[in-house]
Amino acid sequence: MTTNWMKAIFLAAGLALPQLLPAAMPAVVGDQAMPTLAPLVKQVSPAVVSIATRGTVNAPSNPLMDDPLFRRFFGVPPQQQQRKREVRSAGSGVIVDARNGYVLTNHHVIENANEIEVVLEDNRSLKATVVGSDDGTDIAVLKLTEPGQITQIPLGNSEQVQVGDFVVAIGNPFGLQHTVTSGIVSALGRSGISPDGYEDFIQTDASINPGNSGGALINLRGELIGINSAIFSNSGGNIGIGFAIPVNIAKSIMAQILQYGKVRRGLLGVSISDFSVDTAKAYGVEAHEGALVQEVTQGSAAEKAGVQVGDVIVAVDGEPIRSASNLRATIGVKRSGEKIRLDLLRDGRKRSVTAQLDEREAAEKVGATDIHSGLAGAELANYSGEGGGFNGPAVQVVAVEPESPAAMRGLRPNDLIVAVNRVRVRSVKELQAAASQQSLLILSIRRGSRDLLLQIR
Repeated sequence: MTTNWMKAIFLAAGLALPQLLPAAMPAVVGDQAMPTLAPLVKQVSPAVVSIATRGTVNAPSNPLMDDPLFRRFFGVPPQQQQRKREVRSAGSGVIVDARNGYVLTNHHVIENANEIEVVLEDNRSLKATVVGSDDGTDIAVLKLTEPGQITQIPLGNSEQVQVGDFVVAIGNPFGLQHTVTSGIVSALGRSGISPDGYEDFIQTDASINPGNSGGALINLRGELIGINSAIFSNSGGNIGIGFAIPVNIAKSIMAQILQYGKVRRGLLGVSISDFSVDTAKAYGVEAHEGALVQEVTQGSAAEKAGVQVGDVIVAVDGEPIRSASNLRATIGVKRSGEKIRLDLLRDGRKRSVTAQLDEREAAEKVGATDIHSGLAGAELANYSGEGGGFNGPAVQVVAVEPESPAAMRGLRPNDLIVAVNRVRVRSVKELQAAASQQSLLILSIRRGSRDLLLQIR
């Protein structure tokens, strides 16, 4: 109730008293005059499926087995077969093309899968194969081998999603099939969940738990606006912070997978950082969002388009760029050869250029054993440095096997190796050359925002 002093203020100003109304559910949902989501859920649920996978991975090896002296002393066969162990996982998926039997899900749901079983809402069990998968965006496309009569979900436009929109999440958390939760869009453009991914997440407070991965996030028109992918939690359970991949990103990745069998990711060829308020003040401009160009690669799409060091990229194809990670995600879901329009700030003036994206080379993942025995168990790849935490090419530690020599010496996944024995390295090939015939490696590592040294013997 409005207090007397509030009444006095409004009356003294000659204003009408405001009507203070409580927040309310939508008056109409679907064709129902009552605030119920039941008709909406009934409409879209047949398009959401449960996914169960079975596969094998390499079991962690004993580092002593890599020592030739140990193997000879104890009579270990020289070619010991790598041990395997069976893994199973469960998740969710969404039927987006009923005629061809295509299902969208997460890459991490079907990773390492040899067998994939899809269970529909009516309990039919179907086999599926992987058409293609993209680790960078965590999107995978499956094809049902004998789909029969199935239902697809209409695709929405995630560019029209706004903070505060009501949403519904449907999936199979903890194996509980076709669980429905509701909430709102809490935020847009979230990134930084996975340092090496291309992220532009929709954040929601609709409950998302393990098993929801790959499921549907829909609006109140029954349109798919996101693929549920991750949660933020210290316990592994829902605390009201969930993330979904925008459907526009999923559509772009799916189109490339269906056309090429893989993602032909575009490359602009710049090293960038966030354009902050302090940077804008130093530049004497009013804009405070964008990506500041710190380096332009020679011969790159950016150089050919006329992009210069010191430019601030504020939009791509008319879509505002909020930060360096936002630009990285935007370019990362566009295909090579595609022409894009870049809106720039240069010397305080706006200008536009057109760039034709190069093709980003697939990360050359190699085992590290041949480089140095102390790196055994690490998987390394070339790192372009575009939009990441380190401005420049380096060598990325993609994965580290538990209890391996690399793990015991302190290497961690997503570490960036930038120098070896004070020699700058920009690729796996340069790392191999720098480490050649060296018994001790002193690695200069960038880990997140920290720099450190690791000694590898």
